[in-house]
Amino acid sequence: MSTATVAVLIEHRDGAVTHPSLEALTLARSLGTPVAVWLGDAPAADAVAQLGEYGASEVRVVDIGAESRLPAKAAAAIAAATQDVPVLVVISTFVTKEIATRLAVLNGAGVVVDAAGASMVDGRVETFQTVFAATWNVRTRIDADRAIVGVRPNTTQATPAEKPAAATVSRVEVTLPQTRERIVSVEMVEQGEGVPLAEAPVVVSGGRGTNGDYTLVAEFAELLGGAVGASRDATDEGWISHEHMVGQTGTTVTPALYVACGISGAVHHRGGMQASGTIVAINMDPDAPIFEISDFGVVGSMFDVIPQAIETIKEHRASSV
Repeated sequence: MSTATVAVLIEHRDGAVTHPSLEALTLARSLGTPVAVWLGDAPAADAVAQLGEYGASEVRVVDIGAESRLPAKAAAAIAAATQDVPVLVVISTFVTKEIATRLAVLNGAGVVVDAAGASMVDGRVETFQTVFAATWNVRTRIDADRAIVGVRPNTTQATPAEKPAAATVSRVEVTLPQTRERIVSVEMVEQGEGVPLAEAPVVVSGGRGTNGDYTLVAEFAELLGGAVGASRDATDEGWISHEHMVGQTGTTVTPALYVACGISGAVHHRGGMQASGTIVAINMDPDAPIFEISDFGVVGSMFDVIPQAIETIKEHRASSV
């Protein structure tokens, strides 16, 4: 196993480390010795302890205040924190993808995003991922001396290190570049309840077959501890907000379980969920394209099928108590 230092950009909300960051640290341990990069106010002691539990030997804190909202300046801050590190792992999101590409311009790194995993081969980082709407599986070796890997949530099982590290905290100073972009105003949007769509281990999505009624979809998602998704048709109709859209121009998800309710399975939608672990489809049309990629399919109305599924799951849980 390589002994190279591997940096992990930690995502955190209200000071708490997100689960995908623990997944990234787990992956980083297979590549080398992890160090955590924390963009923002210094983490609390319990967050530092948790990062050490997952193998981070050091937590490098770069606090540039509100400037971290600007990708160019965030990239410069991360560059300062990782100038001695050959490999950086980030969570693959819309924001981090832009930061990663800007960072690569600064340090000459090779970049792969939306990876499902990575390994060290002959001293180089090699990733694997699905491309072309999840119709091809590919492996990519980064031949540059520096590598940046963006990994999708739910592609690595987060496990604590066998020997937790006593993580030390260090502060990194950075001189930010002058940019033409600037922050004019910041409007805080209250985060919805539950797990964010991209991070959810279970996603229950509804499409045109919901007829605009997401009551059953939301109830089923809550029962399974997951998040609510939607097709583009549903968001275009205004039945549910755009933040729930799963697809090539929406959110790409890779949950362990994906349940498609009343969704035909157009290419746009399939491209955003086809890499899910297990796919269950419920549709009245037996010829719906979604059945071509489903592990389990039920031909019928979601308004008949989902209530039965909810009742059966509740009965099973009650009997196992």
